[in-house]
Amino acid sequence: MGNIINKRSKLDDANNVPLPIDTPFRLPSPLPTWPSGQGFASGIIDLGGLEVSQISSFTKVWATEEGGPDDLGATFFEPSNLPNEFFMLGSYSQPNNLPLFGWVLVGKDLTGDALKMPTDYTLVWSSQDGFGYIWLPIPPEGYNAVGHVVTTSPQKPSLEKIRCVRADLTDVSETHDWIWGNDGLNVYSSRPRDRGIHAFGVSTGAFVASSNGDANSVACLKNVKANLSAMPNLNQVQALFQAYSPMYYFHPDEQYYPSSVNWFFQNGALLYTKDQESTPVNVQPDGSNLPQGGSNDGAYWLDLPTDNSAKDQVKNGDLVSATSYLHIKPMFGATCTDIALWLFYPFNGPARVKIEFITIPLGKIGEHIGDWEHVTLRISNFNGELQGVYFSQHSGGNWVSAPHLEFENGNKPVAYSSLHGHASYAKAEQNMQGSGNIGIRNDTAKGQVMDTGGNYSVVAGEYLAIVEPAWLNYAREWGPKTSYNLANELKKIVRFLPGKLKKAVEKLVRSLPNEILGEEGPTGPKFKDMWDGDERG
Repeated sequence: MGNIINKRSKLDDANNVPLPIDTPFRLPSPLPTWPSGQGFASGIIDLGGLEVSQISSFTKVWATEEGGPDDLGATFFEPSNLPNEFFMLGSYSQPNNLPLFGWVLVGKDLTGDALKMPTDYTLVWSSQDGFGYIWLPIPPEGYNAVGHVVTTSPQKPSLEKIRCVRADLTDVSETHDWIWGNDGLNVYSSRPRDRGIHAFGVSTGAFVASSNGDANSVACLKNVKANLSAMPNLNQVQALFQAYSPMYYFHPDEQYYPSSVNWFFQNGALLYTKDQESTPVNVQPDGSNLPQGGSNDGAYWLDLPTDNSAKDQVKNGDLVSATSYLHIKPMFGATCTDIALWLFYPFNGPARVKIEFITIPLGKIGEHIGDWEHVTLRISNFNGELQGVYFSQHSGGNWVSAPHLEFENGNKPVAYSSLHGHASYAKAEQNMQGSGNIGIRNDTAKGQVMDTGGNYSVVAGEYLAIVEPAWLNYAREWGPKTSYNLANELKKIVRFLPGKLKKAVEKLVRSLPNEILGEEGPTGPKFKDMWDGDERG
């Protein structure tokens, strides 16, 4: 059941405990003045006859303090302080379990027919106590609704309240994060269905409401100009990374650190060719003798030096030389910039499994040569504000919004590299990969730290006229396929375990992808799905 705004329990009243959403989130430090040039951080982006502006000032309309994440409810807002001649396209909502941090786009018609008022409204949902109502605008023919209207009255909103958008200026959206649900209603954030550097759908920031399983879906916007005028130039990219470059912590027990790619090559990395395994060649310091293009066909692979002393040295990496390799990506129709930060580790250490209160090393399982890991910063092109960070974790990962990040040295988010496996996390803790009391440990803690902004290189950005290094276009594996018998390795690990736990560990290990098992060396950044697409999460 919905509840009146600002309802508090007697206990909360006595202790005067506010909900998190009652406090707006702000980055620890004010945004700097970004270098000038192009349309980046100008506040307005032209999508092709429709100008949009990002609004983060809101008027609270209705709230409930039950249901949703952490059972703290959700709050519904409409944008306020719109620029002259701009109109609301949809209302905003977020869960009450985090500070107020969000935005919606508002639109200005440049052609005279990009925006039109709805012809009517459909009532999507009303609270049982009669204090909250969610309406879906009915668009004129040839137009789409891109957001909802929320009221505290059963009377339909004014047709002047919101605008619908000409269909060719919209794209297909999908539901994303769950915001709230109750009484047959579920509320989600929305995003473009097709995402990536070649997709032009634009997130509006508005929510989508689904009543009784029916998808009362709304469209997203589209950058029909398909231009990159709001993307940052190289000077602006450098300023952004200096402002937001993560503080990257390694576990106190870490043995295998990142290095620069050039350090790896200079210290004896070898290039092998299929059917010529007896005559590997040293990789040139700049990677210029690596085969270019093609596919991961098994014809070539990299490996450590053959000398045992040199091999051990290279395995340990070199934190002094470690470099942040940056890929600059237009996202959401170039209304956002993703800065994907890649780190190279010469060696990935063995995994460990936790079985209830016992931790068991997995021997060779998890080891592999040539480990590439990344985090991604998502930045608004309207104002240059950091919206969130993606933490990659083996074959997946997750987005963490700015209010949930840890910061140091101003607005630099903190990232943690897991012990031996080098997966990235937002917090220092024991991160379990599995279910119940059995899983792969991905422990994170504050040991040595790398300020990723201290040594970085912008290696790719299709619109930046960057000369890509030769190693970036090497499509084959950065390590050899590991030849060990998984069944034999498992026998060594589980031989002292009781039958039930033995089966559970075997099932867990066999379910891991080859990348985590260490049976295959990974390919480089440019040949991952997220290079051209969006992150998984």
